[in-house]
Amino acid sequence: MELKALSISEISTYVTQIFEAEEMLHGIRIYGEVSGFTIVRGNAYFSLKDDNAILSCICFGADKYSNVKNGDQVVLTGSMKYYAKGGKLNFYATSIVPYGLGLIYQQFLLLKEKLSSEGLFDEIHKKPLPENIKKIGVVTSQTGAVIQDIINVSTRRNPAINIVLFPAKVQGVGAEKTIIDGIEYFDKTDVDVIIVARGGGSIEDLQPFNEESLARAVFACNKPLISAVGHETDYTIIDFVADLRAPTPSAAAELVTVDIMSEFNKVKRDKVRLFAAFENFIQDKLDYVVGNYEYMQDYIGQQCQDCKSKTLLFASKLKMLATKPYQEKLNDINLKLNSLNNLNPAQILMKGYSQAYKDGVVLTSKKHLQVNDEVEIAFADGKVKSKITEV
Repeated sequence: MELKALSISEISTYVTQIFEAEEMLHGIRIYGEVSGFTIVRGNAYFSLKDDNAILSCICFGADKYSNVKNGDQVVLTGSMKYYAKGGKLNFYATSIVPYGLGLIYQQFLLLKEKLSSEGLFDEIHKKPLPENIKKIGVVTSQTGAVIQDIINVSTRRNPAINIVLFPAKVQGVGAEKTIIDGIEYFDKTDVDVIIVARGGGSIEDLQPFNEESLARAVFACNKPLISAVGHETDYTIIDFVADLRAPTPSAAAELVTVDIMSEFNKVKRDKVRLFAAFENFIQDKLDYVVGNYEYMQDYIGQQCQDCKSKTLLFASKLKMLATKPYQEKLNDINLKLNSLNNLNPAQILMKGYSQAYKDGVVLTSKKHLQVNDEVEIAFADGKVKSKITEV
């Protein structure tokens, strides 16, 4: 029976798949002596060896490991992969730690697992940052660039921000105690937020931030607390316990400050745009008015004429309505005056009649008179007195 021949690509693909599928070859740690270490365009190429074997290794983004030297004993974390094109088996490292620090890293992982199981890392315990932060408490060394970076970034973004420093040791024996003192101090003051910060360093330098006592102090803090320890790739235990982790101290300063100057410049730009829009609006309305001036003039003139005609018509009707009852009353008065004149005794006397009075009483019959009675006779132009001689 003839065996089927495989191409180089087929067998290489098969081997590659075997290494990719084997979980025990991923996320593992190996140790040995560094040989042929070199960094090209940010990537490290070297071999790791012991007395009986040698293994090619690659570490991408390895600029931070520039202090690694040939002959160093190191612990690598990464995965085994088969590089088909080169026909080589490589170990792709994601971290390089001096072999003497392997125990420290193991303790870090054990403490991380312990605190995580107790719920110290749970999101439910994370406190949100206040919206209007006016006062920041910073726990860090009073010397060095960290506090200056925080001050420079914060005041550049918000000149009115108030920064209070609690000087603490950030490295060496007993450093975690001074950091705890700073957290407990600020927790009793009126700061709005606390930043625990230091610059980058080796795993030994950052060890105080991996202490259980400090982690529990961070968890117990009632104020919102930001961890800004090391560089972006450095992780410590308090990064997981803190309410927020900033990749650098400068980034922490940006997180807790509002960029007032940017907001001010934005307002200025909005003001310019608003005035321009307002001027355009006014110009559009002016153009509309000018363009429709003659039409508006004719329209307004016609409206005024219509109003004038309606006003005159209304005035005429009003005058008519006001004069008619007056004339009717005047005619009625004249009629009554004529009637009164006709009944006026003086008018009767003017016709040649007279009227006789005795003792001021009008005489209507001769029966009221006797001889020698004195009477008054009223004419239209006056009165005379007379004496009765015969009845």
